[in-house]
Amino acid sequence: MGNRYTFIMASFLVISSMLSAQDKNKDVFIEGLMEQMTLEEKIGQVSLFTTDWESTGPTIRDTYKKDIASGQCGALFNAHTVPFTRELQKIAVEETRLKIPLLFGYDVIHGYRTIFPIPLAESCSWDLDLIEETARIAAKEASSAGLHWTFAPMVDISRDPRWGRVMEGAGEDTWLGSRIAEARVKGFQGPDRIGQTDAVVSCLKHFVGYGASTAGRDYHYTEISALTMHELYLPPFKAGLDAGALTVMTAFNDINGMPATAHKPLLNDLLKQTWGFKGFVVTDYTSINELVEHGIAADERDAARMSLNAGVDMDMQGGLFQAHLANLIESKENTLDQLDDAVKRILSIKYDLGLFEDPYKFSDQTRYDSIILHTAHRKVAREMAQKSFVLLKNEHQLLPLSKENDQVILLGPLLDTQVDLMGAWSAAGEGEDCISIQKGIDDYLGGNKSLKVKKIGAFDNSMLSEDQINQALELASDTDIVILTMGENRDMSGEAASRANPVIPPSQTQLLSALKSKDKKVVVLLMNGRPLIMTEVDSLADAIIEMWWPGVEAGPAIAEVLYGDVNPSGKLTMTFPRSVGQIPIYYNERNTGRPHIPGIKWNTQFIDESNDPLYPFGYGLSYTSFDYDNLNVSCNPCLLEEPITVSVNLSNTGLYKGREVVQLYIRDKHGKTTRPAKELRGFETVELNPDETVMVKFELNKSDFLHLDMELREVFQAGDFEIMVGGHSQDVLSVNIVIEN
Repeated sequence: MGNRYTFIMASFLVISSMLSAQDKNKDVFIEGLMEQMTLEEKIGQVSLFTTDWESTGPTIRDTYKKDIASGQCGALFNAHTVPFTRELQKIAVEETRLKIPLLFGYDVIHGYRTIFPIPLAESCSWDLDLIEETARIAAKEASSAGLHWTFAPMVDISRDPRWGRVMEGAGEDTWLGSRIAEARVKGFQGPDRIGQTDAVVSCLKHFVGYGASTAGRDYHYTEISALTMHELYLPPFKAGLDAGALTVMTAFNDINGMPATAHKPLLNDLLKQTWGFKGFVVTDYTSINELVEHGIAADERDAARMSLNAGVDMDMQGGLFQAHLANLIESKENTLDQLDDAVKRILSIKYDLGLFEDPYKFSDQTRYDSIILHTAHRKVAREMAQKSFVLLKNEHQLLPLSKENDQVILLGPLLDTQVDLMGAWSAAGEGEDCISIQKGIDDYLGGNKSLKVKKIGAFDNSMLSEDQINQALELASDTDIVILTMGENRDMSGEAASRANPVIPPSQTQLLSALKSKDKKVVVLLMNGRPLIMTEVDSLADAIIEMWWPGVEAGPAIAEVLYGDVNPSGKLTMTFPRSVGQIPIYYNERNTGRPHIPGIKWNTQFIDESNDPLYPFGYGLSYTSFDYDNLNVSCNPCLLEEPITVSVNLSNTGLYKGREVVQLYIRDKHGKTTRPAKELRGFETVELNPDETVMVKFELNKSDFLHLDMELREVFQAGDFEIMVGGHSQDVLSVNIVIEN
């Protein structure tokens, strides 16, 4: 048998005979193994604990090695690197009775060591192939460090930028979020790559409705109608499962009075029974324990009972399955069948990963050393950063900067930061791996003596003192253009980082205002993890590039964009509000009986603020300009027996080669339920040279026109529809059509 579990032959002949034939049926192997397992060993398989390396919650457990050795822990998270995972796996496969290997998980959200832009930023690229590629690279690096499982992608839809975890998701749109969920799952594990050493098991989170936390407060409760749940929040999970995702994580929030971790109608009835999910459900960090604080469980024993009954398969960190399941099964408050089903689901994934054949196959130091931060990986990180950048403003075509202009100064509190460039959830990333904005521009300009800046001034942090502002004015006194870094540091967005007033720190805006008072032209480089309220910044700055948190290649990426080597093409996937009172704000609002009509009082509007956002969904400028013309639909009236073809002419009318994300929206004017004013149903990315024109085509099928009725049935309502195509959700050409049954 070579390196295949030779120790099992000595200790457990039944299992070893199964392992010796690779073509043996998986179910037969798992059933044979489970016949040998004690109740306590089964409970160990459904217990997941963290190591003492990191914590993403309030509880640290320092007995995890003893738990492994006693068979009371079947999986670990926050354990990575080859030596550490091999050390822990050795305990499991050499010191336990049945020698069942451990499953290692980690929050590989936007890269393992090569850190890519945050997921919200990546979504603004609208490049599904590149999103899939960054996930694939993350999986390659993570798996080489001994990891089998990532707690990603987060597919929560959110319309509230106060919630700090919007940085982990794909924005506000369900249709686009579903496509990105598919891409990320395929990148992490592919449709058929589980078991290969360059893939990891993906985990869809957080099931479900976490992005709707009331007031944007993390861990808060949610109120979600059945219609909204099924139309807005569930589809990305279904898309991710259809793409092959093998695990699902429960959400912290409750849903209309029932915490997600105890929500049997969603976990068991919908996910497992209706959708036929065959993988396993893991809780979020101690969320079973938190059923007590929710007020739904009488005590922790009751919480364990409720969650297993609801359909939870694995307890993350809380230790309540370990503490109480044996007694609950003995008392018949839970059943052995429930536990066995959970154990089978977990063992099935370990089997598919090939861990029973070789428990160390993912811990490969040679492979790790050869691929971590590989030049090819950094190249992809730079491309993704550049495609994620969104040009929000470019007054009088200030950008790109002239390569002959030496009257430029770089300023700002985030200019020379490295660690902040990674953003939240940066896995094994190191600040020293990141190229700062200052260094990136320095290096870029250093290659040509005619490319230089006047001076560079950086400040300590995101809060500036009056002395620092005066220093900045002095540094900029004899320059024409200021490149000013602004925004959030990495602790200002992410989990447990909700902000009631998500604005740029006021002292930064004061610096911008002071520079403008001296008649400087200012290019703002904005770094942040969420849409910010920045109406004043928009009014003051001459140009604004939304960089988000761009990852390890931030500096070179922005240098090439500032000087025109790369034309920015990102488009927003979350709406930017004008003021906090507009939140939640999103493009696809449902129709109202009193739609907004300017100048008319008795309709849906604010009396002290515009209804319009500062920057709408899908918005993003380019150094060039695009013209849309001749929108055409292949039929009118139409039948849905054949696809409907929509075409539009797109022309590059500017001076630069550019990439445009052409967006298609529909509006159902007469549904079984009230419909949104517009809904994204397609996009195409087109790259054009100056003076070039192409015809862009879309196909719409019956599925694009279906919606849910009040009984949650998919229906089609014949009648009037509006087809819209344009560069963003508020700038479209439109045509009305009739679709008949």
